[in-house]
Order: sequence, then structure tokens, then C-alpha cells
Amino acid sequence: MPDTPSPTQAGSLATAVHVGASSVSLLIAETLPDGTLQPIDFLEKPAPLARDVFRDGAVSAETTERIVSILLEFQQALAEYGGDTRKITRAVATNILAEANNHDIFLNRIRIACGLSINPIDDGEMTRLIYLKTRRRLKDTPAMKRDKTLVVHVGPGNTRALLFENGAITRYTSYRMGTHRTREATEGSGAEGRAMIRVIREHASGNLAQMRFDYHDVKLDAMVVIGYEIQQIARHFARADGSCSLRTLKRASEEASEKSDIDLVSRYQVDYQTAEALLPALETNLAIAETFGLKELHIPSSDYEQGLLMDFLVSGALVEALDSEILRSARILASRYQSDPSHGEHVAHLCDHFFKGLADLHRMTKHDALLLQVAAVLHEVGTFISPRAHHKHSEYIILNSEIFGLDRHDTIIVALVARYHRHSGPRIDHPNYRELATPDRIRVAKLAAILRVADALERTHDQRVHEIVLRRENRRLRVILPGVTDAAVERLAMHSKGDLFEQVFGLEVVIDDAG
Repeated sequence: MPDTPSPTQAGSLATAVHVGASSVSLLIAETLPDGTLQPIDFLEKPAPLARDVFRDGAVSAETTERIVSILLEFQQALAEYGGDTRKITRAVATNILAEANNHDIFLNRIRIACGLSINPIDDGEMTRLIYLKTRRRLKDTPAMKRDKTLVVHVGPGNTRALLFENGAITRYTSYRMGTHRTREATEGSGAEGRAMIRVIREHASGNLAQMRFDYHDVKLDAMVVIGYEIQQIARHFARADGSCSLRTLKRASEEASEKSDIDLVSRYQVDYQTAEALLPALETNLAIAETFGLKELHIPSSDYEQGLLMDFLVSGALVEALDSEILRSARILASRYQSDPSHGEHVAHLCDHFFKGLADLHRMTKHDALLLQVAAVLHEVGTFISPRAHHKHSEYIILNSEIFGLDRHDTIIVALVARYHRHSGPRIDHPNYRELATPDRIRVAKLAAILRVADALERTHDQRVHEIVLRRENRRLRVILPGVTDAAVERLAMHSKGDLFEQVFGLEVVIDDAG
């Protein structure tokens, strides 16, 4: 998870560019004396990126040049504000770009023509952004204060669902079902009018069935929907408080099915690319609400795209709350695979002690500390498959699970750290480790070394090590365990697990008697 840069000097400009599924947008904001950001301009122009990706599997040359032209116009507008056109605070692209087989060529063209390095949003960051939007809704959306609320984001390519119980996330799922993906998949059917609604429902049926299964044990009190298209047009049919009955939404969907894309542009004052995805957006949200037997849903009144760009600039504001939700997701996963919660939590506690006590030695970040905590909570989930070689099973389970708030890269790091908590340390012939860049291999080795040492101190699984005193002498790290009168078991475990720590940090770990 990259650190989000943010200006701190009052009067300085913060800028965010988003190459989205159906438009390119720019937000220019000014830093106020109290450190908050005040938007001063927002620009948005349509571009059919999603149509190209889902129809042809590649971004066309025509669309590429249109986006380049838009970005050059935005840079000129930024220059008029006195901003540095080559130093955008955040420049990102929609996560569906990864599905284009020429995404590298597309990004290189922008880099050459505009001098901008644009990074595609991965699924992990998209989920974090949805979380930020949702956290703000807790204050101004009454539905969010109910016991069980499902927040649904129907994006261009995927749909994500976050279950909130009393304001905390207890479940997160995603589905390969989105507005533009559905549009392109159903366009060739030849269906028109309400027949197209049936085609859309049939296309979504598998994902809807999976969603019904994933939440079959939950009685929802409310559903909040967010998304580019639905929020663009919500003012035309939702009530002032954002609530909308399913009857009203169904009427809007049926009306949209009878209109051409040109008619929808006129009716809702949207661009053509948005109009193309309106019916899938309306029908998908309606189908999900019907799946759970709800009578109404809630649509935030805020502008989706402008809010998204602001989130790119201020996403660090809720980092502590987000870290808490990430750990909650890890604990839910550990529980699902019947991993000993007391052991995992205690190893995480010991890891935290080593991480903080050796900060000048390892020189890692707060985010690395979070990944270490997640790996500690999950390091023994592989025993669900078999105690034998369970470190490899743990790697497999983590790699094939979704941990809320972690992107794919973070998940790989966590899986490898968990794998290396026992037996062999990192080796270049291990596939997932081999594919990492050198700095990430070093991160994995450092984090795994700390996890192994912490796990050695919890060899008995009875949480008897509560205090640790660390002393560094010459080439040794002396570990004193106050309150532990006989550390024979821990010494034996450290003999087999302390090897990686010595290889990485050059310190032999020695357990001394208390006192």
C-alpha cells in the first residue's frame, strides 16, 4: 500500500488525476492553514476506456490519443493556477485497465506525451477507497447506523460488498460483475427494451446466487449503494435523504430500458459513455436489493468522481481505523480456518514488541508492521488442511483469500512471511518469492525473521511469555524473559527458528535467564 503524498504548506496546491472507466478527471485543491484541503476546480471529460477494454481487450489508439489530449488540456489548466504540470500529487487509472493486453503501451504513451507516471488502482486500494466513502456515510446516512448494513459498490468491472454491523466491517466479498462489463457482455444479444433487462438478469444470475449464498446467514436492515452511474442520476428519482424505494428504482430501470443511449444523455444530462452503462447500473443494484428482500435502498447524494479524487489526496486520514478493519478481516479469515486465536494474537503481540524494539535495526515502515501483524494472525491457518507442511498450506490459503484493505502485492508479502515462519527460509527457487523485486524480497526476509523469533517464544501455545527485555551486545541479541523461570522449551525452539534472524540482521538470538 503506497504512502499517499499530501502537501502540508498552507496555500500549496494538491492535484489528483483519474483516468476512469468512462471519463478522465482532474481535481485541484488548495491546502488551508489548518492542513485541510479545499477544492478550487474540478474538470471531467468523457473517454470510452471501459468500452475498449471489455469489448476488444485492449485500449484503442483513438481512445489513447483522446486521453492524451485531455490530459494535456488538464495540464494547461493546472499551469494557469500556477501548478507544476509534471508534479501531480496523485495520478491513477481505473483498476480495469489491468485487463487490457496493451496497458503497458497505453501508460507509456501517456508518460512520453504528458510526462505523467500513472499507476492503475489495484483491487485493494479500490476497496480502501470504498471504505473511506462509507466511513463518511456513517455520519450523514441514517441507514448506516442500523445493526446490519450492506454497502454495495457496482463498479465498471466488479461489484464489491461490505457488511457493516454496528459500524464495523464483518464481511467483505467481490464479484466479477460490473456496469461496463455487463454492457459489453449483453450488447451482442440483440435484445431491446425490457427484453434487455431479462438478458442482464440472466448474465448476473451466477454472481447473484453467489452473493445470496455468501450472506445467507444475515438478515439485512439496510443497503447503501455507491457507484459512478447510480450517483450521477440519483437526484432524478431518490428522495432528499437519499432513500429510494425498489418500486421507484424498478420504474427508473424500465424507463431506461425503453430509451436509446442518446435519449438517456438528454434525460439525465450525462455523457454518452455513462449513458451506455446506466441500465446495467440500475438493474444490477435493483437485483441485489431484491436478492435480499429489501424494500428500499440508500444512495449518497455526493458527487462520486469528485469525492473519489479527494479521497486520493486525503486517504491517510483514516489509516488507524482502516488498519483496525484489516486486522479484523485477518481474524475473521483465521477463524474460518479454525486457527488457534490465542496463539495467533499472542505471536502478533510479540512481533509488535520486536518490531518496535528493533526499529533502528530493520528500518521498516508502519505498513510493514501491519503486514507482520496480519501474517502473525494467519501463520497457522494451514493446519486446517494438514499439520504436516502447514506453512505451505498457510501460504496457499492466504494467496487464495481476500483480506479486506490489502492489495494483491500486500497479500503475497503476507503469504510468504507466513510460509517462512518455520522450516526453510526464503529461497530463490520458491516461485512467489522469486517473482518479487529485490526490495520486497528483503522485506519478506526481515518480517519472516521477526515472526520466527516471536513464534519461538510462543512454542508452548500457552502465552506464558508476557514481557521481553532486549539487549544487543556485539553480534548477539540477548532476550530476557521476566517471569519465565525455565526457558528450555523456548531455547530449543529458538535454536531452529533463530537462524533466519541471524542471517538477515547478523545477530545470534540468545535467551537469557531472567534477572
